[in-house]
Order: sequence, then structure tokens, then C-alpha cells
Amino acid sequence: MKTVFLDRDGVINKDNGYVFEIDNFEFIDGVFDSFRYLQRKGYNLIIVTNQSGIGRGRYTLEDFNILNNWMLQEFQKKGVTNIDVFFCPHKPEDNCKCRKPNTGMFEAASLKYKIDNNSSWMIGDKDIDIEAALNFGIKNTILVKSIHKAENSENSAKFVIPSIKTISNYIK
Repeated sequence: MKTVFLDRDGVINKDNGYVFEIDNFEFIDGVFDSFRYLQRKGYNLIIVTNQSGIGRGRYTLEDFNILNNWMLQEFQKKGVTNIDVFFCPHKPEDNCKCRKPNTGMFEAASLKYKIDNNSSWMIGDKDIDIEAALNFGIKNTILVKSIHKAENSENSAKFVIPSIKTISNYIK
């Protein structure tokens, strides 16, 4: 199965820091059109997101699940149906196997779905997103230069793009 792995905060929604409430979740312009495009091209969409706010006690697993279910319902309302979410609730110092740049979320997705790494992509807004994909054997990577971050590096991504809105120029 060809898959597009996606980071959440900074790719799907504006990253306002520990986003866990519906009122603070703001979809990035163009995300619905881009996801429908990817769906039409036959890609399965899988969100892989570090959510250390859970491990840090800033919000609960229940808070995350409420927001996640709402987000998936919003996608479904907009015609995006083949989407799944894998997340890591740990803090960086927990040294878990699932937190990006480690590959645990990718491995879990691979157990659930038969993923073809050669025809799959990773879209992220930070180096750790790209590094995780490369560590898992996904060579097709896109770094979105999100407006809220100045730390993006262009060293390891195959493509660097200004917005998710331009995805059809890169994934054919």
C-alpha cells in the first residue's frame, strides 16, 4: 500500500504549542484539498505525531482522543476517508521507540497496513519528521516550511515546499 505519512502540528494544523483543545485547533489552508488529491492518487494517509504534552501532564490521553476524533470527523465531512493516526505520548527523555525520529509509529503502521516504502512519502515540518522516515526506509520526503517555525533545515528532505497547498506539484 502506498502511503503518505504526515506530521500533525505544523502540517495539518497551525502549531500553537501543545494543541489539545478543539477551540485552539486551526487547520492549515489547503489541507483538505491536498488530502483529497492524495486520496485520488491512491495514497493511504497516516498521521504520525509526537504528543509529549500527554507525558508532560499538560493534557490527558482523553483530551487527545477527543481532539483526534473531532479532527477525523472534520476530514470525513470534507471527503477525506482513508486516514489513520499513530501517536507517541512520551517525553523526549523517556527514550521510547515510538517518538520521532525513532521509527516505532511507522513500524506500528506497517504492522496494521502493508506499506510499500518505495512508493510512500513523509511530509513533516521538522528535521525529526524527515529523519524518522529515512530511518524507516522512506526516501521520498517533503519538508513544509511552516510559518510558525524558523528552525526548519533543508539538509535531508527531498523537497522543501512553502505550503501543503502545493503538494500536487511534488507527489504525482
